[in-house]
Amino acid sequence: MEYLIKEAARRSARYLEVLRGRSVAPPPEAVERLNGFDVPLQEEPIAPLKVLAELDEFGSAATVASAGPRYFGFVTGGTLPAALAANVLAGAWDQNAVFHVASPPTAFLEEVCRRWLIELFGLPPGAGTGFVTGATMANLSALAAARHALLERLGWDVEAQGLFGAPPIKVIVGAEVHVSVLKALSLLGLGRERVVRVPVDGQGRMQPEAIPALAEPAIICVQAGNVNTGAFDPAAEICAIAQASGSWVHVDGAFGLWAAACPDRKHLAAGIPSANSWATDAHKWLNVPYDSGIVLVRDPQHLKASMSSRAAYLIAGDSREPSHYTPELSRRARGVEVWAALRSLGRSGLADLIGRNCRHARRFAEGLKSAGYDVLNEVVLNQVLVSFGSADRTREVVTRVQEDGTCWCGGTEWQGNAAMRISVSSWATTEEDVARSLQAIIRLASG
Repeated sequence: MEYLIKEAARRSARYLEVLRGRSVAPPPEAVERLNGFDVPLQEEPIAPLKVLAELDEFGSAATVASAGPRYFGFVTGGTLPAALAANVLAGAWDQNAVFHVASPPTAFLEEVCRRWLIELFGLPPGAGTGFVTGATMANLSALAAARHALLERLGWDVEAQGLFGAPPIKVIVGAEVHVSVLKALSLLGLGRERVVRVPVDGQGRMQPEAIPALAEPAIICVQAGNVNTGAFDPAAEICAIAQASGSWVHVDGAFGLWAAACPDRKHLAAGIPSANSWATDAHKWLNVPYDSGIVLVRDPQHLKASMSSRAAYLIAGDSREPSHYTPELSRRARGVEVWAALRSLGRSGLADLIGRNCRHARRFAEGLKSAGYDVLNEVVLNQVLVSFGSADRTREVVTRVQEDGTCWCGGTEWQGNAAMRISVSSWATTEEDVARSLQAIIRLASG
């Protein structure tokens, strides 16, 4: 076992060593070699060392280098060294983060992280927190808590009785609502088509004056960081509207919520602490391994009531029980990596990571503007949208950039315009990486 783990570490270290110099997109011949995995399942066992060798030899070269410094797609962070090391150790621990009695250290670390995160985001000290797979499940968990709270107020036990015959709940979203919120609503039986969509401005920010009059409590979903522009909905105004009707405000802050931890960007999150629930990813801007998301709810009892399970053998203790705040019972110990990332960075390191990525995004925007291309958004965070002319031309440039491999940027549609989307989210990205990537994008766009 010791030799096997050392060999896995050796191969992992070699993979990371070549990441900075290799093509971000895998070469076609490496993808073709994936066929080496496609063999009949043999009858007899195979030595673990051989299994590891096959995984490395057939798989490593075919990965997208998203852990490297020049991957700017899908708001994907890299993996901080401390978080990666913690992931390895936590894998060896093989803990089930379900109850304190099943894993005292992981339950304890979650509670420490809960307090740290609440302080970093400026949220109410008593907020309940769950460690889930990502923003989709964080949104689902928070909206389940909202569904519970609003229906309980009307005398309906949704966990026991379901939605058949329940009073209807109005859900209000911006026209640029993220698909993860709509997916969560559909899974909760609240419907993705039933939502009231509120118009947005040219940056994707919800217009509060267009929110319909609320005669009874509703759920209002706001964005902290539009996935295309990085823009924030005016949370303070929306929360004031919601409070007048007793409505619930949920913040989808998959990556943008982390702006609250950076003094230079904290103003973007103004008003967000007045909401009732929040969702974010740790595998985006905190740069921990996949998968890792966080749900936070102002009143922990609402989250606990919507997530808890009871059975004769599930005996809870007096301390915080992790599974009372997540959809899953059995799950991996994500809080270990979150703790390691925060512990290694500290407040100043986290603020520097966020601020540095935002400065890199601004450098991309300045360089592309200087080259004569249209930047379509106000670069307030880590997102840049650029058009290279016609829709066809822009899509062609996106394809060229992805095939070239110097960096990787995605394509998107923004208010009727095709665009390249550049998302700077990795701790590993340097000014040199930005300069090298800019040079490649401009070269490929002008060719």
